[in-house]
Order: sequence, then C-alpha cells, then structure tokens
Amino acid sequence: MSAPVGPYSPWRRAGDLVVISGQLGLLPDHDAPTMVEGSAADQLRQALINARKVLLAGGATFDHVVKATLFLVDMGDFASCNEVWVEAFEPPRPTRSAVAVAQLPLGARAEVELWAYAPEG
Repeated sequence: MSAPVGPYSPWRRAGDLVVISGQLGLLPDHDAPTMVEGSAADQLRQALINARKVLLAGGATFDHVVKATLFLVDMGDFASCNEVWVEAFEPPRPTRSAVAVAQLPLGARAEVELWAYAPEG
C-alpha cells in the first residue's frame, strides 16, 4: 500500500463501516507517486487494485463494499470504466455514484472511493 499523497488517513473504521479515501491509479513501490500509464479505465483498474489493499488493511474485502463513488475527469470514459467495474465486482455489486470533476490529484483521470460494511468479529 502506497503512502497517501495528502494529509489524510487511507482508511477509517466507524463501528462496522470501513471507509477508504479516494484511490488513484498509482503504481506501488515507487519513490515518488507514479500514475499508471494509459486510459481512465487503466487508471481505474490500478486504483481498484490499490483499493483492495487498503480495504484489507481495514479488515474488509470487495465483498463487503456497499457504496462507491467514481470520479471521472471525462464522462466519455464512463463506458470503459464500467467494463473495469464489472471485472472487479461480483453481483450484487455495490451501489455507486459517478461524478464528473474538472480535475483530480496528480493529473489522474479516475478516482474511486469505497464504503464497506464489515462487522468486527
């Protein structure tokens, strides 16, 4: 799991909820934040790999995710990102909002935020 690129926690637990900060398509094991090359879908694929690791640190998995927010710089990437989403999440997939934004950190084209319901036990 790479270090956050800002002054925030990668994840927080609130009772049975595990909430992770927005994840970008950053490549692990680089000295400086390095974005995966390619399309918004390529970046989302890597962001979801990163998100899986952050969720695990908080005691959750993709099966626990109940709510997601997808941020896109260009809504023209919506269809290709949906293809990545279907690869990553099994039915029943989490609820999701997709939001168009003017800009994302580090020049990213896609970012994902996840909320998981994962009772401690």
